Amino acid sequence: MELPKFEFSPNAYELDVFEKEDGICSCCNENRNLKYTGSFYSQEEPDYICAWCIESGKAAEIFKGEFNDYAGIENSENIAEELLLKVSEKTPSYISWQQEVWLSHCNQPCRLISYADSKTIEPLLDELNDDIENNGYEPEMIKEHLSKDGSLVGYLFQCVNCGQHRLHVDCD
Repeated sequence: MELPKFEFSPNAYELDVFEKEDGICSCCNENRNLKYTGSFYSQEEPDYICAWCIESGKAAEIFKGEFNDYAGIENSENIAEELLLKVSEKTPSYISWQQEVWLSHCNQPCRLISYADSKTIEPLLDELNDDIENNGYEPEMIKEHLSKDGSLVGYLFQCVNCGQHRLHVDCD
């Protein structure tokens, strides 16, 4: 069976938020072998959520939850509600030190491309200059010490309209 695709997280299966584990999905009651292990904000704690129930929105509906904080989507006041709901209720989250932030551009949520380190952003420095200069961390520290899984982690996003790259930085 083909895995669901996520418009705003096209590389979701590479972000360590799914693990191969046999089980029965708490939403659809289907036998699955890929369990979601990322953030899910809900009063209930389902044992097993499959990728199909994330993509369809069934998990968010049944458990009245969000995978990404609706209010944590940058510039949400300028983005269509339908897109905000797609990110918060139908898109897997990512691993972060603090609460996730979903970047936007051209009045739409961006696609999360990957975790980013100094090497990843090096060819994009001119494009990412505003994000590097205005995120609360010293630009040189980001350029030298950004990692994919350390104390200073980068999250590379890309605009769905114009292709502009964006960078979110998080620290422990």
